[in-house]
Formats: sequence, C-alpha cells, structure tokens
Amino acid sequence: MTEEKRPSLAQLRRDLATVTTADDPRLLALQADPRKGAQQLRQQLERRFAKQAAAEAAFQERLHYERPFWERGQRVAGIDEVGRGPLAGPVITSAVILPPDFDVPLVNDSKQLTPKERARLYPIILAQAEAVSIGAASPQLIDQVNIYQATRIAMQRAVVGLGLAPQHLIVDAMQIPVDLPQTRLIKGDAKSASVAAASIVAKVFRDHLMDSYDRLYPGYGFAQNAGYGTAEHLAGLAERGVTPIHRRSFAPVKAALSTE
Repeated sequence: MTEEKRPSLAQLRRDLATVTTADDPRLLALQADPRKGAQQLRQQLERRFAKQAAAEAAFQERLHYERPFWERGQRVAGIDEVGRGPLAGPVITSAVILPPDFDVPLVNDSKQLTPKERARLYPIILAQAEAVSIGAASPQLIDQVNIYQATRIAMQRAVVGLGLAPQHLIVDAMQIPVDLPQTRLIKGDAKSASVAAASIVAKVFRDHLMDSYDRLYPGYGFAQNAGYGTAEHLAGLAERGVTPIHRRSFAPVKAALSTE
C-alpha cells in the first residue's frame, strides 16, 4: 500500500474509535503501517485493551467466593460498612446480592475508586443486583453499645432488610448476629465483588446523607469530611459546639462537651 492510499491519521482515529477488541482486523492492519503516528495509535489501543483484560481478570478473581454458591443455585450476599471512624453521623452498612451473570469489572473496593466512579457505579449496582439493603446505627446507638457492636447491629439490619433471603454471607472482617453461615474476609471489599458492591452502595449513601447534614449543621465541613475529625471539623466543634449527630463517646467530642 502506498503512502497516498493510506487513510490519514485523523481518519484512522475516527475509524478505530469503534474498535472494542484486541483482535479486530483493523487494529491488526495497523501493524503494517510504518507511520510513527499510526504505530503510536496502535500502541495506545493495545495498552487500553491490555488494561481492560487485566481489569476483567481481576474482577473474575473477585468472584472467587461467590461462584461455589452460584453453582449450587444459592444466593450469597456481600456486606460492608462505612463510617466507623468519624466523629459524627451514623455507621451505614449495605447488603448486596449480585446475580450470577453480573459483569461490571470496575466494581471494586470503594476506597480504590474516585467519587465520580462510585457515583457512576451506584445506580448500576442498584439496577442489576437481585437485592440491595441499607442498615444504619445512629450516633446514639454507637454511644450506647460502642462502635464495634453498633456496626454489627447495622450489618444485621442490612441483612434482615434484604427482600430476598440469602443462603450465605460474605462479610468484611466482622461476624454478623444472624443465623446464616458466613465467610469473613480481611479486606473483603477488595477480595469479593459482592462486598465491593456493598462498599460502594454504603459509601455513596452515607456521603449523600452527610451532604444533607452539612446543610442542616453548617460550619463543620460535613460535605467535605464526611464527619471525620479534620481541622475544619474540630474548629467547628470548638466554635459551634456539639450537634445531635455527634458521637459523644468519641474523645474529641467528649472534650468539646466538657467546655460547653
């Protein structure tokens, strides 16, 4: 093929914009194009597909714990929590039952995703999951029974709230007080797609809630810090005092109460 007969690089980019697999003949044909721009375009596409393949392989690995139950026709729920460390706001938990054909490779530990990615995945999980539930433990419950026990109660509430009964639970590190067999995983949100989906749902739900609290109780930075003890939050405590959503058993809040 002569240089004159080759499509321009701009035309190549337009043509290759619809390439979705690494074995597309149009991508393979680029290997014979000696132009530097064409080879750079080929390398960009190959890197993209390699990254997608790695993401898919990692996602399939995160289905390792679910597959045995799906093969037996059983439902398995992933459970995770968010908000154990903040000085204000509830602990939020989520339970998610994914279908056996769930295939959204970006679903991963919510802490490894950007806010934009979590916001995009949240409605996808809600739409594709067989069941999703939220559990909460209020600041008052946290103060009454301690953060660990309050988190267990919130997880229990999430499981009980599922519209479908699971036969097994996959839990991020904790044991839930329900009469169901449980697989407890350290860093479960990075090892199980079901737990990862629950972590995304819980995180997005709680962030929206803290945005609402920021409007109700301005001056603490809840929309930015989600209730964690940032400098802005601590300054708000010192200047404005303790709100009804603060955890009074947590040391910085206790200290603020002692000065009121």
